[in-house]
Amino acid sequence: MSHVDTDDPWSATEKDLREEMRSLRKAGQRAAVATIVSVEGSAYRRPGAKMLISADKDSYGAVTAGCLEDAVLDIAHDVIDTHEPRTEVFDLIQDDTETWGLGLGCNGVIELLVEPLDASWDYPLTAVADGDPVTVATVTDSESSTPKGSRTVIMNDTQQNVNNRHKIPNELIDSFSDTIERVHSTNQTQITQLDGTQILIDGLTPTANLLIFGGQKDITPMAKLANQVGFTTHVHSGRGAVDRSSVPADSISTGHPTEVATHVGNAENTYAIVMSHNLLDDRLAVETLLSETEIPYLGVMGPRERFKELCDSLLKDNAQLTTADLDRIAAPVGLDLGGGEPVEIALSIVSEILAVSNDREGGQLCERTGPIHSRTGEDSNSE
Repeated sequence: MSHVDTDDPWSATEKDLREEMRSLRKAGQRAAVATIVSVEGSAYRRPGAKMLISADKDSYGAVTAGCLEDAVLDIAHDVIDTHEPRTEVFDLIQDDTETWGLGLGCNGVIELLVEPLDASWDYPLTAVADGDPVTVATVTDSESSTPKGSRTVIMNDTQQNVNNRHKIPNELIDSFSDTIERVHSTNQTQITQLDGTQILIDGLTPTANLLIFGGQKDITPMAKLANQVGFTTHVHSGRGAVDRSSVPADSISTGHPTEVATHVGNAENTYAIVMSHNLLDDRLAVETLLSETEIPYLGVMGPRERFKELCDSLLKDNAQLTTADLDRIAAPVGLDLGGGEPVEIALSIVSEILAVSNDREGGQLCERTGPIHSRTGEDSNSE
């Protein structure tokens, strides 16, 4: 596989997995995609999580913590050979030690869809790469004339037919349009059932972007950690070129601080961190990002006193920050992890941005009431 980290392909992010899927399709190589359809109880991954398996037995990503990997690989290779999608249910609550081995411990029932990586994936993969969310509807079980694996893709309220799959009838799509509307642009997954037909509603959203303004050495751990958790990263340096060989960003630019906004594409899916360590440059970048973009989050590195100095500088130039502006700013930036090493600071900041992008507060899970993840199961009832 062209993008696989051969030392640890299991750590692939959603961004990495999509890149590899596009690469395999372009190369005409056979592969299978395993997707979690539903979870009853608890499990390591949630509905919508995916794993990619190539014909040469390489795997990429994960749908469990590893306890079902061999079983999923066997199913995937059968799907690759037969070109027919399959659904499988693994009951890890019963934990049949003779079948699965000792102590799986996920304490849940997991339903998987394993399907060929065929031309039906081309349209949704291209759409999310272009920054457009799509909803993929796939029949996972059927007692009707609509065969398993039938697929329709929805984007901007328009149904898109795909190659290599039967189309889901319009009347069936219309019957669960409310579910599609709820799932679209949320990166969530639900299943719905009607007249013996079960359909997976899979919301695919573009990869979140992280814009880093700065050019000092501390941008390296920031970009590295951001890439490791799946952000698409861009570094914009206001003073001097950045050593591209040492900064693992997806793209890098150099230019005046006021040019930073030109690197914001889909604003609502972009998060920014200002960390040039130059007060004037930071002020210009902050002012530009607030006035010229609608990004939901802008982290500013430095202590409160420095941020107050930045705000005072804006006031002197008659550029007062509004309440709405301040609501988008995190200063000081980062979660309170207590570390002071450069990589610890980067981890604090990337963790906060990840929490914000997932609409979370970033607190300790042991203090959270209720389930860790939202329960997105059948449309008619929760898990």
